[in-house]
Amino acid sequence: MTIRASETPDTAAAYAQVAARLDRLPPTRVQRGILVKGGLSTTFDGMDNGIVSFLLPVAAGVFALSGFEQGLLGSSALIGAFAGALLVGVLGDRMGRRTLLIATMAIYSAAMLAGALSPNAVFLLVTRILAGVAIGINANIVMPYLVEFAPVRTRGKFVGSLAGFFGFGFVLAALIGFFVIPAFSGGWRVAQLIVGVPIVLAVLWRRNLPESPRYLVARGRVDEAMAELERLEDRVRKANGGALPEPEPSTVDGAAQLQRPSLLRQLGALFRPPLLRQSVLICVLWFCFSFAYYGFLVFLPTLLVHKGLSISESFGYSILVEVAQVIGYYPAAVLSERIDRKWTIVAFLGAAALSALGLALATSNAAVLVFSIAMALFLNGGYAPLYTYTPEVYPTAIRATGVGASAVLSRTGAAIAPVLLGASYASLTFFGVFVLLCCVIAVAVVAVTVLGISTRNRSLEQISA
Repeated sequence: MTIRASETPDTAAAYAQVAARLDRLPPTRVQRGILVKGGLSTTFDGMDNGIVSFLLPVAAGVFALSGFEQGLLGSSALIGAFAGALLVGVLGDRMGRRTLLIATMAIYSAAMLAGALSPNAVFLLVTRILAGVAIGINANIVMPYLVEFAPVRTRGKFVGSLAGFFGFGFVLAALIGFFVIPAFSGGWRVAQLIVGVPIVLAVLWRRNLPESPRYLVARGRVDEAMAELERLEDRVRKANGGALPEPEPSTVDGAAQLQRPSLLRQLGALFRPPLLRQSVLICVLWFCFSFAYYGFLVFLPTLLVHKGLSISESFGYSILVEVAQVIGYYPAAVLSERIDRKWTIVAFLGAAALSALGLALATSNAAVLVFSIAMALFLNGGYAPLYTYTPEVYPTAIRATGVGASAVLSRTGAAIAPVLLGASYASLTFFGVFVLLCCVIAVAVVAVTVLGISTRNRSLEQISA
């Protein structure tokens, strides 16, 4: 086997030094600024997921779409996102976190702006697929990017806050859907123009968004890594108003974090010891989370209509459920720093399952509202520790690849849930559907209880070792 430059002893020692210097940085507005920029890209992912339910009925009327064509257009971004999830690992571990983050944000925005000018349904379909590919990459590369900057003792709150940013995107989508689209004859076009705003952010961030020093040194770009690290340290020093703590003596095995010599080994390493156990867990968790999330929150209005409850059609119901998703992040993030990511996931999934059972037994609009809010809060809150846990357990060299694999399972669960629930509703009935979803949640709880590891207050290198 040919040894690459990124696998030499000098590079391994440089990696250990970079990791130690990053981990000793105190949390300041510098890291929070990086978080906000990365988090906003997740907001646009949530907004894109939410806005399609408002765009679809109007576009169907404008272009006289058949039922099949409406279904295809509604799934187009999901199809693109699935392709993006397949690409994110390969590209993120080879092109760079920052480069991919900015490029895909620009591509997504361009696709949405072009979609606003769609002359026909085929053009709109193509722009939605392209937007899906870009957002599928963007929303998943942000996790390994942020985790490599996060202060060790606040990493759970830092990276887990992506769940709050994502939920906020659904709130914005609901506001645009209710207030912008009906206000204009071409309101669905105006909505896409608004959602295309990230292109401005991509241009602004191109100069001041840093690349991950961990990624750079893992690729053998030691000089670039040291220069990026020194710039970051200088900014943190100024924000902190004093000297930085001395790095602790490093016990990191830098060689274990470096880039694999081939793409096949990079992919295969996920499902071989010592990463096999965590990769299986991550895939199970993301599939079950997305199945439950899209089963509950996307298919729920349809189920309620079948049950004869009209509350799902009201703006107040929709906005309260969306806001509950944002609020759910905060207690989950705090808890993940107190009792660890693993047990926070168990606690929030358990509470979500109880809320789902409450919905299954609800017979009034008031009960539906209470249990819907609780379910949204706990289910989306559970994403906060999951967002952190996923990139934590992988070494730098294949961190984006690991996140990409989880994204593929996530998109698969999201695609299967509405179809399966819709097809089985007649035989399962309202109560049976919720029992099925609770069983899916139970699988996730058992998996994380048995296979999960502690990551709280440990460096990324200690965890992946």
